Amino acid sequence: MNFLITGAAGFLGSALANYLVGEGHQVRGLDDLSAGNREALSPEVIFTRGDVNDRPKLWTLLQDVDCVYHLAARVSVPESVLYPREYNAVNVGGTVALMEAMRDVGVRRVVFISSGAVYGRQESQPLREDMLPRPASPYAVSKLAAEYYVHTIGALWGIETVVLRVFNAYGEGQHLPPAHPPVIPYFLYQATHGGTLVIHGDGSQTRDYVYVQDVVRAMVAAATAPEVNRQIINVGSGVETSVAELAVMVLNLTGNRAQIVYNPRASGGVPRMRADLTLAERKLGYKPSVTLEEGLRLTLERDARFHTAKASLSSPMV
Repeated sequence: MNFLITGAAGFLGSALANYLVGEGHQVRGLDDLSAGNREALSPEVIFTRGDVNDRPKLWTLLQDVDCVYHLAARVSVPESVLYPREYNAVNVGGTVALMEAMRDVGVRRVVFISSGAVYGRQESQPLREDMLPRPASPYAVSKLAAEYYVHTIGALWGIETVVLRVFNAYGEGQHLPPAHPPVIPYFLYQATHGGTLVIHGDGSQTRDYVYVQDVVRAMVAAATAPEVNRQIINVGSGVETSVAELAVMVLNLTGNRAQIVYNPRASGGVPRMRADLTLAERKLGYKPSVTLEEGLRLTLERDARFHTAKASLSSPMV
């Protein structure tokens, strides 16, 4: 098959692109490299640097494409609070531009990568796709708005649409920005470099951590699965782990005795998150295969940054 991946040089985009070319597919990648890494992509990926709002460029890249994976987005929750207009322009406006270009060229299916963040604070767990979303940040709002655009435009223009709400993905190659890094690479980096693990809140907040290769398997299945048109499907591990438990697990795996420091003045976010995977199993044949402990071990083994890099990082996002 011929694929276009927007956000191809990002964490999930590069993992997906490299897997697909390894399976013999043709993959075109688009990324503005504002956060992505071109070096993370296999040389076999046909890469173009550019903006997802550039419709003429999209028209060229979409020629003869069977399916689009749309991952291009701004993804920092704290940053979205400061710059909601930019998050709307990229995450919502870029999605609309892509859907318009797909209509013009005649591409059949899009797999949109959304986020478990759209659920926000819910009264019960696990989180099901039929729950009323309660987004609590401009980032989550932008992802939910993009979901509605994908669904509505797809129905109006006859484009098959699949929305995957990915929970807390982690693994080798995950972007590690100096400010507000994701919690798992932050903990691994600090533990392997003699740093301190800072936990926001009391550490009891839970998240559903899912290994990158499990996410890739779900994305691959969504491109060809039957009876998934207009579906919203969770992708996670189905297991909730508290941030405090995660910190202890990281220290045990690394053999480090770094200090764990709690910052009670900072919000730990929503109290609980766990994905209901019933629909993912039924529609995609998806079952997560990598436990959190195994995934952390694989990440440590495969990502050289946790053994050689040195930098000063702020406390994490969860």
